[in-house]
Amino acid sequence: MSAAEKICLIGAGSTGLTAAKALKEAGLPFDCFEKGSALGGNWRYGNDNGLSSAYRSLHINTNREIMSYSDFPMSAQYPTFPHHSHIIRYFEEYARHFGVADLITYNTEVTGVRPNPDGSWRVATRPRAGTPHEDDYRAVIVANGHHWSPRYPEPPFPGHFTGETLHAHFYRTPDQVAGRNVVIVGIGNSAVDIACEAARQYGGQVTISTRSGAHILPNWLWGMPFDSLASPFTSKLPLALQRLVLKAALWLAHGNQEQYGVPRPQRALLMEHPTLSQDLLNLAGRGLIQFKPNIRELQGDKILFEDGSTLPADLLIYATGYKVSFPFFAPDFLNVEAQNNLELYRRVVHPDHPGLYFLAFIQPLGAIMPLAEIQAKWVAQLLTGQCQLPSPAAMRQSIAADKAALSRRYGPSPRHTMQVDFYPYKELIEEEIRQHATAKV
Repeated sequence: MSAAEKICLIGAGSTGLTAAKALKEAGLPFDCFEKGSALGGNWRYGNDNGLSSAYRSLHINTNREIMSYSDFPMSAQYPTFPHHSHIIRYFEEYARHFGVADLITYNTEVTGVRPNPDGSWRVATRPRAGTPHEDDYRAVIVANGHHWSPRYPEPPFPGHFTGETLHAHFYRTPDQVAGRNVVIVGIGNSAVDIACEAARQYGGQVTISTRSGAHILPNWLWGMPFDSLASPFTSKLPLALQRLVLKAALWLAHGNQEQYGVPRPQRALLMEHPTLSQDLLNLAGRGLIQFKPNIRELQGDKILFEDGSTLPADLLIYATGYKVSFPFFAPDFLNVEAQNNLELYRRVVHPDHPGLYFLAFIQPLGAIMPLAEIQAKWVAQLLTGQCQLPSPAAMRQSIAADKAALSRRYGPSPRHTMQVDFYPYKELIEEEIRQHATAKV
C-alpha cells in the first residue's frame, strides 16, 4: 500500500488515541506519529517529548465519569477526581483494549506538513534515532494539543524583575515555591493549583495578580461532583436562566467569594471560563493567599500593581495560558499563534484545505475527551465517505456566524477563541453526522 492511501495522525495523547481507534474501526490505514517514547501526551508527568505541562500533584478537575470515553469508563476504583497517574493508566488500558497501542510510531517528530498539487499531503518526520523521512498521505489529522506552547503577557510588563521568572508550564514540584514570595499572574486552574500548593508550604507570601478575576467553582456540592449539575437538559435553558441556577448553586456551596478575600469577577457567570478549586477560598480566607490587580511595573525585587501598592517578590509565575502552535506548518501556510484564531468548520475542518482536520482544538465548559471522541468518529466517517461536508462557502458562513456569537458572549479574547459548551457542542457534531450522512455503498 502506498503512503498516499494512508492517513497521517499527529500525536498520541488523549485525542490521538481516540482518533487512532476511530480510524482502525473504520478500516482506514494510518500512521500515528508521537514525539515521545510513550502515549498520553500532556497527562504523562515528565513526558520525554518535552511538552507536558503536568505537575506532580496534578488531578483532573472534571469527574471521572464525565471525562471518560463513551465506550470505556474509568475504573470505579479510581478517585472521583483522579491523579495524573490514574489517567495515564486509563489511557494505556484503553489503547491495549482497542488494539491501538502497537499502531503508534513513537520517538518520531513530525517536522513538516505541506499540501501537494494533487491534493495529497507531504509529511516530513524525524525519528529520535534515525534518518529524516518524507511520505505522501491522503489526509492529515492534527492532534498535537494546545496546552504546551506557553503564552506570556503581550506587551510584556514594563521594568525589570531581578527574581526568578517561570511559566506555569514549567512548574513541577512544591520545592520550586516553598518559602518564597511568589506572585502568580492569572487566576485560571493552573494558577490557583500552584497558589494553593505554595500557600501550604508556608514561610513565604503568595499573591495572585488578576486583571478581571474569576468565578471560583467548587469540585463538590452536597457530596456530589459539582460538574455533574450540568446536563443536556440544563444546557438547553436560556443563558440567563443557566446563570441564575449556577449562581444559586454557588451561593449554597460557599456564599459570596469576596467574603474570603477573593475579588469579584468583572464578568458575569458563563461569560468567561470559570476556575475550579475546592481549596482556594479556604486558604484565602485564612490569609495564606492574597490578591492584587494587574501588574503595572516590575521594579527589581518588588512589583508595582495597578492599585499603587507594591510587594516584594523573588518568584514571578506566569499562569497566562497557551498559544495554539503548529511547528510543522510553514508560517505562510497556517499561523494562528497571535490570537489563537483557528477558524474551522465545527472546530474541525479547514474550508480551504481539503483533507486537513484538527481534533480537540476546543476549550469546553466540561471534559474534552468525549468531545474529541465524537470529533474523531465524524472525521473517520468523512474519510470513508459515509459523511460529507457542506460547500466551502457554506462552511465559511457557518464559521463567521460561530465567531460572531463567540465574540458577543466572551469578547475579543485569545483565551476564549476556542470556547464551547459541552453538551450543545457534542449534539452539534452528532447532528452533523446524521444530517450529512450518505448512503452506504
